[in-house]
Amino acid sequence: MTNTPTSDAGSAVQDQTSATRDYKGIQIPVPGDYVLDTAHTTIEFVARHLMISKVRGRFTRFEGAVNIAEDPEKSSLDISVDTDSIDTSEPNRDAHLRSGDFLEADKYPKMTFKSTKVEHRGDMSWRVTGDLTIHDVTKPLQLDVEFLGGSVSPWGSRPFGFEATSELDREEWGLTWNQALETGGVVVGRKVRIEINAELLPRQ
Repeated sequence: MTNTPTSDAGSAVQDQTSATRDYKGIQIPVPGDYVLDTAHTTIEFVARHLMISKVRGRFTRFEGAVNIAEDPEKSSLDISVDTDSIDTSEPNRDAHLRSGDFLEADKYPKMTFKSTKVEHRGDMSWRVTGDLTIHDVTKPLQLDVEFLGGSVSPWGSRPFGFEATSELDREEWGLTWNQALETGGVVVGRKVRIEINAELLPRQ
């Protein structure tokens, strides 16, 4: 996936004079098919450790596509993440997270999110509901999305950006490993916060 689209790209979106359009008094992306610019996108998570601190990690390999429809509430989002790309900056912990106690990455190499509903929540805020599949378990998840605007790059492409957040109970997706602490509580919290900061480019 390139960060500098060529000038002869055939996307109808790139033929537009602007990266955004007006919708109910706010700016949203022009209709078209987009892909995640992986060089400028992060998919991160935060979980409690030992009940006293938070550990932040990310996935380093993923791909995604967004279709912006003429009616934006008919748009769609599809993301696929390589589970073995998990990175918490601690190799032993990463190996444990890839193991059968958690993601079992060798058996379930992908986790996916496919949208089923898009709602405008007012101003630049949106809610995207979809099916999240982890560990061969599929359950609904809601993402709270903030549109960050569109731009025109020095190379002539017209990207746009958004951030999305959510929280899930990992045990609902079969990630149930834990250990009790002598002082009370457990080693790993059940709740996991998801944070996505994304930049998208028109599909070539």
